[in-house]
Amino acid sequence: VAGFRVDAAKHMWPADLAVIYGRLKNLNTDHGFSSGSKAYIVQEVIDMGGEAISKSEYTGLGAITEFRHSDSIGKVFRGKDQLQYLTNWGTAWGFAASDRSLVFVDNHDNQRGHGAGGADVLTYKVPKQYKMASAFMLAHPFGTPRVMSSFSFTDTDQGPPTTDGHNIASPIFNSDNSCSGGWVCEHRWRQIYNMVAFRNAVGSDEIQNWWDNGSNQISFSRGSRGFVAFNNDNYDLNSSLQTGLPAGTYCDVISGSKSGSSCTGKTVTVGSDGRASINIGSSEDDGVLAIHVNAK
Repeated sequence: VAGFRVDAAKHMWPADLAVIYGRLKNLNTDHGFSSGSKAYIVQEVIDMGGEAISKSEYTGLGAITEFRHSDSIGKVFRGKDQLQYLTNWGTAWGFAASDRSLVFVDNHDNQRGHGAGGADVLTYKVPKQYKMASAFMLAHPFGTPRVMSSFSFTDTDQGPPTTDGHNIASPIFNSDNSCSGGWVCEHRWRQIYNMVAFRNAVGSDEIQNWWDNGSNQISFSRGSRGFVAFNNDNYDLNSSLQTGLPAGTYCDVISGSKSGSSCTGKTVTVGSDGRASINIGSSEDDGVLAIHVNAK
């Protein structure tokens, strides 16, 4: 065990939680944890602003579930806010500090309209916007991201798929590694798991080379290790953009993957000046393109 999610932490007095957390042992060095490491604590505290109980009462104890991230990213990729405004994404949007924010596009409650966020929350039911928002969350250094993995539902009180009304049915795994049989398995969508690899590839490198078109087309690099572009306008993105990456040929990890010495999706050629021709058609399945040094 390396961490705990504390359900309904908002309904518990912070000083009491501090006593409980204080009784935890350090993480076991036999399992590769460094000496003195503490368990990761994330506390369910819904604070959309203007609440009687504030997330700031709990951030001294551990991380919190940053529901404002879910609400805000939903508004942006649903077109209620412009992508250009994401340039200061983070605490300027009212979020807790980065190291105290567990961030997510949706969770098991608000994907059903329960909890915080309401109709602006993105779910698997709007896949293009959902994948764009997930890609932005994973490309951006803010917070500790959590990827959702769902079963499909039509009724918000519906349980998981079963074999007989009682026993939960196993997922069916498709040839492209996605799921069926009543399971969504967002974590198995190529556009999402490849962005987890992107996040691992860029490490702690900062955002550089921000570009936007003054509307809903943006791009940025993570140092010189990764580059991502988004198009949420109703017209094509077709621009020469600064990727910050070393010259070479890269595989877009959204439309496909690197396979041996070739790409199964789009190919992006970065010149000696770091620039590349980036094209994302408004009618494409995905409104995002991403390249990184491990997909060169």
